[in-house]
Amino acid sequence: MPPVRTRCAVTLGDCAGIGPELVLRALASGVLDNVCQLLIYGNRTILGRVASAIGERLPDALTVVPYNSRIGATLPHDRHILFDFPFEAAVSVTPGTVQAACGAQAYLWLCTAVRDILGHNLADAIVTAPLNKEALNLAGIHFPGHTEILADLTGTRDPCMMFYSPDLRVSLATIHEAISEVPRLLTEASLLRTIRLTHAACKEEGISSPRLGVLALNPHAGEQGLFGHEEQSVIIPALEKAKAEGIAAFGPLVPDTAFAWLRSRPASAPFDAYVAMYHDQGLIPFKMVAFDTGVNVTLGLPLIRTSPDHGTAFDLAWQGKASPSSFFSALSLAARMSRQNRP
Repeated sequence: MPPVRTRCAVTLGDCAGIGPELVLRALASGVLDNVCQLLIYGNRTILGRVASAIGERLPDALTVVPYNSRIGATLPHDRHILFDFPFEAAVSVTPGTVQAACGAQAYLWLCTAVRDILGHNLADAIVTAPLNKEALNLAGIHFPGHTEILADLTGTRDPCMMFYSPDLRVSLATIHEAISEVPRLLTEASLLRTIRLTHAACKEEGISSPRLGVLALNPHAGEQGLFGHEEQSVIIPALEKAKAEGIAAFGPLVPDTAFAWLRSRPASAPFDAYVAMYHDQGLIPFKMVAFDTGVNVTLGLPLIRTSPDHGTAFDLAWQGKASPSSFFSALSLAARMSRQNRP
């Protein structure tokens, strides 16, 4: 009897964006068929409309199941599953536009998938297609993004965003925050937690002695307090505690030279992962390297979650132009992490 494939719950994200197309590409490619079984939380009408728009069709090997809370052990393992949620606006969604109904539906799919994983062990991991923050807020759901929603749903304090590619790994000490708020939010305790989570993630990936490069916050690493005090008051104390725990963490690294080695690739990376102090500090070099293949991994949750490292791309929605590479990478990584976590 062949081994049971990893099950990945997949949420459609904002259905006015490229999420539905990414899911259709995954179903049609066959590349992932031997990697994982997809449990898609979405809507058949939406997928049908997008398939028609991009010249695809819903695959025959897709089982469509009207969703109800009793779904569970009877699901087949040999076919991908679409959980079809009633969605009145599905017939009228306009691609590439911000709509409250799409934000509300994206939130419902996410909440249900998380409940099914944690409450019913229905899947091994969750992979989320992009959602739109403005659409969420129009629907009365006031979160900056997936990471914060997942933290709320799972009761997780201080989750960590880590961006993964074979060439570069970057974790963020703060997430979706205004630059003006970063110095206030950056604390020794929160930074130490990010360093620990990043170290643990590297170990789980099979890196026996991870080397972590921790970036400074201020220009020139603060110049001994001339350009800011966060290096002395927050970053260095966190580094010292990490080193006392046996974590090979180095810094504070001057941010404007920390990634200079990328110019001469395939030079070997000086560190196995980096910890950036804020969103764009880490994401700019990462997306220069891995825009089409990078994966967003949320560390610290009681479940495995990955997603592509891009947004809803409304300008490409329902046109057959969106690259599925990052989404495929997110699915493959989620499946691999799930297998590694099995007892």
